[in-house]
Amino acid sequence: MAHEWLLLGFLLLTIVLAVADPRPLADHQRWLQLPTLAGLLGLLICIQGIRDSGLVQHLAAAMVARAHSLRMLGLMLVSTTAVLAMVLTNDVSLFLVVPLTLAIGRISNVPVMRMVVLEALAVNAGSTLSPIGNPQNLLLWQYTHLPFLHFVWAMLPAFGVMFVLLALLTLCWLPRGRVLLHAEDVDGHPISMAQAALSVAALASMVLMMEHDHAVLGALLLMVPFALLERGTLARVDWLLLVTFAAIFLGLGHAAELSPVQRALDGLNLDQPLTLYVSGIVASQVISNVPATVLFLRHAPDAMALAVAVNVGGFGLAIGSLANLIALRLAKQPGGGRLLHQVSVPFLLVCAPLVYLVSRWLG
Repeated sequence: MAHEWLLLGFLLLTIVLAVADPRPLADHQRWLQLPTLAGLLGLLICIQGIRDSGLVQHLAAAMVARAHSLRMLGLMLVSTTAVLAMVLTNDVSLFLVVPLTLAIGRISNVPVMRMVVLEALAVNAGSTLSPIGNPQNLLLWQYTHLPFLHFVWAMLPAFGVMFVLLALLTLCWLPRGRVLLHAEDVDGHPISMAQAALSVAALASMVLMMEHDHAVLGALLLMVPFALLERGTLARVDWLLLVTFAAIFLGLGHAAELSPVQRALDGLNLDQPLTLYVSGIVASQVISNVPATVLFLRHAPDAMALAVAVNVGGFGLAIGSLANLIALRLAKQPGGGRLLHQVSVPFLLVCAPLVYLVSRWLG
């Protein structure tokens, strides 16, 4: 899986750098970004609880059962996916929506792979707006200490451009015609309202704790009710994802402070907005947007400009965002990677200049 390859790669990088360039323990603790990791852990627990409750799946199934046209269904799924990504993170939104899309495709005329590609674009667009929408935003939010709504306001122009383009793509790319469903209940999962209530309340409390710089305490307190009431949820949390990001933070945090890397980054003149923007996008296409964020974090004079760049960099090549790789992994459709690139690369080429111009104009 994508997580495993990334984990192995960055663990190897961390070990090699630790041997070749020994540093004090305090440096490793700083690179680890513990508040960000604690925030991610708290969010993963809440998200898994919401997923286990069956609430989101039930609501999505009810929504698609009422759709009349393929294009209307596409807009509904894309919009829902984007909104879920703002609250439940981009990766988890795909774990909820893609299996549902596959189930719908088995009993209807919905073009499955086209919908999965649109959903991959939707999570990248939707998560852009929220400080907790994706790991790079979470990292930058904790780094800048901006209020939640200030972060949202700063990212709103970029999100607006992305979502308008995505809506137009959905309307133009999906075929005309009606949705033909042959079953009323697409997803028969029962709903646990108690688990849903606990998870939603825990999510709200975690966001508040992160807002006030108490992410570590928030994550520790959060584990108590789940350990007592929902141990199964804790067991199903994506711990590998958490370890992967820890390895990314350690490996690239160390690499970014090596003298040759420092000289290379200093030579980029990141004080120039366009240079920072292009550098963030290009780096995302090579090493993915979360590692790119770690690489530039302490060199970018404008953290929010970096946030815009790496979120735009989630489009384009599949490696640009881990969400793209997850979508392809979940879909397991022939030619899925080729179709994703046929759409996502042109989307990046159109989206990138428009986001830059709009952000500069409104900024």
